[in-house]
Amino acid sequence: MKIAYARVSSQEQNLARQIARLKAIPVDRIFAKKQSGKNFSERNKLKNLLFSLKKGDIVYVTSLDRLGRNANDLTKLIQLIREKGATFQSLDLPDFSAIPDPNLRNMLNDILLTVFKFQAQSEWERIHERQRQGIEIAKTKGIYKGRPVLYSALTNNIHRRSIYLAIKKDLKKGESAIRLAKKYGVSHSTVYRIKHELHL
Repeated sequence: MKIAYARVSSQEQNLARQIARLKAIPVDRIFAKKQSGKNFSERNKLKNLLFSLKKGDIVYVTSLDRLGRNANDLTKLIQLIREKGATFQSLDLPDFSAIPDPNLRNMLNDILLTVFKFQAQSEWERIHERQRQGIEIAKTKGIYKGRPVLYSALTNNIHRRSIYLAIKKDLKKGESAIRLAKKYGVSHSTVYRIKHELHL
């Protein structure tokens, strides 16, 4: 089977472009998720994909950073795919499937993946370094207000406000924070913050 994984790092981003490229292959199944790529342990869609893999399957992503940005995590993920007897293909990397010698094919793939894993992690580190520098500059100017609260009764985003109110209502009914985080596609810390507001 040809299986694809698509991911964007926030609820506001659109998965449509990735899904359209993956359907054009075409693939048999797509696992899609709106979630940060920094922590593999919280990415249930990816875990489900790995669990479903069988020997001979091919896993597709539109670009390597959709699988993750941390080089160590990427190495582990690709190794898990191979241990299942499946192969991995990123659409932003050359496809060596036409090379008949499997040893040469794997060697070329490994070289490319090593380079691109390093590039993905370096880019992630550069982004965070720029963010850190921006925060430091804002602090010295006295204009840094910290991260905005995305889910609250005061947010201008109607969708987020409705999610906030729904979580609040469910918490009052006694539903667990872990289940609500999964139900509404938000982080555990968001649900616990709302729970703390309710003094529960």
